[in-house]
Amino acid sequence: MTATAVPVAGETVARTVRRLAGAQKGAQGAPAYSRFVNRPLGRVLAALAFHAGLTPNAVTALSAAWTAAGIVLLAVAPPGWGAGAAITACLVLGYALDSADGQLARLRGGGSPAGEWLDHVVDSAKIASIHLAVLLTLSRVDDLARGWLLVPLAFSVVAVVHFSATLLNEALRAQHGVRTRAARSDARPGVLRSLLVAPTDYGVLCLVFVLLGAPAVFLGAYGLLGLGTAAYVALALRRWYLEMGALPR
Repeated sequence: MTATAVPVAGETVARTVRRLAGAQKGAQGAPAYSRFVNRPLGRVLAALAFHAGLTPNAVTALSAAWTAAGIVLLAVAPPGWGAGAAITACLVLGYALDSADGQLARLRGGGSPAGEWLDHVVDSAKIASIHLAVLLTLSRVDDLARGWLLVPLAFSVVAVVHFSATLLNEALRAQHGVRTRAARSDARPGVLRSLLVAPTDYGVLCLVFVLLGAPAVFLGAYGLLGLGTAAYVALALRRWYLEMGALPR
């Protein structure tokens, strides 16, 4: 794709979407929702933002605003079907915009270190806060054993370790002259792997909140995601440690 900061003369949004699809980075390690749902949604939003003249940082700000709205609703609204639907809609849109900012940057000729920094700061804020919001909403559920409140606390720890280790892995690979995962645009995992790592997918977590109208069902689904993420991280940490140990000095 030829980098350009403005839409090609006469180009439609649909054509811009197709251009983006043709230049889409590889999806190495991407879970199913992020790979098959969120990236295509982000592609459409990136094309719309491109034609509207928005910058990647503006799209990041929109992503942060919608995600923050969903997390605040989760923290303060009484659990219910309406609240769950609104929370899910906000988080899903925020996540799609999170994908759109990077794709918009490629349309405009490439991103900046400041933009990447901003994107990661927003991601770290949502990952650290969303499980604390779950803790607050569960604390308002009548007849819920207090021990269940440990679930979002544990999930928060696992999610932060997962996110931090993933970023640190990429930074150390780049520092030691090893090609990063993000740079491996020719590598595309199989569908089975994308499905197997689905519990680690932030997009799946966003969808689970639609179950808030039935707190017991929500807690079961949320707890399973937490267990799945914890199992993945426990297995991955050893592999990542060995990989870091093998990096050239």
